[in-house]
Amino acid sequence: MYIGDFKETYASDQAVFVNTTSRFWLGVLFVLLAVFPFVVGDYLLFMANLIGITIIGAVGLNILTGCAGQISLGHAAFIGVGGYTAAILSSRFNMPFLLCLPLSGCMSAAFGIIVGGPSLRLKGMYLCIATLSAQLILEFVFVHWESMTGGIRGINISPPQIFGVVLDNDFKFYFLTVTLVIICVTAARNLFRTRVGRAFIAIRDRDISAELMGISLLRYKTYAFAVSSFMAGLSGCLWVNFLKTVTPEHFPLLESVRYLAMIIVGGMGSILGSIFGAVFMTVVPEGIKSILGLLVSVFPNAMSFLFPLQQVIFGLLIVIFLVFEPHGLAEIWRRIKNYFHLWPFDH
Repeated sequence: MYIGDFKETYASDQAVFVNTTSRFWLGVLFVLLAVFPFVVGDYLLFMANLIGITIIGAVGLNILTGCAGQISLGHAAFIGVGGYTAAILSSRFNMPFLLCLPLSGCMSAAFGIIVGGPSLRLKGMYLCIATLSAQLILEFVFVHWESMTGGIRGINISPPQIFGVVLDNDFKFYFLTVTLVIICVTAARNLFRTRVGRAFIAIRDRDISAELMGISLLRYKTYAFAVSSFMAGLSGCLWVNFLKTVTPEHFPLLESVRYLAMIIVGGMGSILGSIFGAVFMTVVPEGIKSILGLLVSVFPNAMSFLFPLQQVIFGLLIVIFLVFEPHGLAEIWRRIKNYFHLWPFDH
């Protein structure tokens, strides 16, 4: 049982893992992640890669919306910018993956800065509409700038290579995905231990008070859009190299809404919540599809009305979840941890 919270230095007060127990379980998690690809099949490896790519995008959006308080409905478009940048650099300029990855993030960050420019004067729903406009404009560009994006047909690329190793299957790609997820999650977690991260939170909680304290709203709101879009670009680059193709259908408005739902379900302003939300929004639809498939195998005539209900059932699950736990899965996890901190005592 963990008792007491005694800090003797500033370093210990700012530590992410405050005790030996948390470090132990982190080590267990790393071991499980390393063993996972050797004991599961192709389908679970595919899902693991998909979840990892989604986590990076969700963490980026949670930095912007959950931590800096800037609502965005254009996140899928920023992911698309990163994806198309990677595809163009790879297919037309034969640029190696390790260069495409940061350049994709930087290109998305540049677009994020442009979209974030009006954020000083726009708040709430007005900013949401502005980011929605960016989503629709970039969707139009993806479809109609055929000389660059390939239009509806999209762009096909070869499997990425890292130091001569061709990542041509889900097993090899898994290690790249896990590595980047760990780097992005660690960077995001440590961001809020810096002046920039604390400024994001101050702007989210009360922007006028933050400005009176000397925080430049335009500068830090722009930083938030840039950091969020950079991670979106990394996610887009991974997505394209994982699927070996990119088309406008991968980045619709519905995808932006899905990412927003991830951070709400997982927990706004929580990096761990971004992970929980990405897992929930990726795994639960597959679970519903599997259950409906079993029902159809028993009742073949039910296919006509069961499968169209997948999205309806998923939507109802999200609504029910938010009614009973509006603070997300991260809050449930926090309560479970607090319970075991005191277990077996009640208080």
